[in-house]
Amino acid sequence: MQSEDKIIIGKIGKARGLDGTLKIIPLTDFEGRFDNLEKIEVGGKMFQVEKVQHIGGEIFIKFENIDSREVAKTLTNKFLKVPRAEAAPLEDGEFYTFDIIGCEVFDGEKIIGKVENVLKTGSNDVFQVLGETEILIPALKSVIKKIDIANKKIYLAADFFRE
Repeated sequence: MQSEDKIIIGKIGKARGLDGTLKIIPLTDFEGRFDNLEKIEVGGKMFQVEKVQHIGGEIFIKFENIDSREVAKTLTNKFLKVPRAEAAPLEDGEFYTFDIIGCEVFDGEKIIGKVENVLKTGSNDVFQVLGETEILIPALKSVIKKIDIANKKIYLAADFFRE
């Protein structure tokens, strides 16, 4: 779960090599956002970034004072967080996945559930909604009438459940 002032942008994977370099599993659509990091929170502790590398389509990060594989391994599976104010800017009509998760979904006045996950399918995202049953809702303008992030509500088009 996200705290209001921090956002998760990645997760630490395996150590790479002997010098403390770590593989990063990006949890953002803006992978370039790692390139200019100076410091980042990992597991509740702040780390200075020594360098970021892109190798073979993967991202690797080296923190200052993490100089061995053994110490680096202690960070594996921890999340990388930055202040929400440092989130990459979005275009109109775009939303962060972490803002969509937890939104209540409405069909007219009736609540049908909450967004538990956002599935990336390639062509469009799909909201995984859990209510009385699990419903998969394509994130398309023809299906979604309105997204109100401030109130954590999503409204479906009137004819989504109609045949």
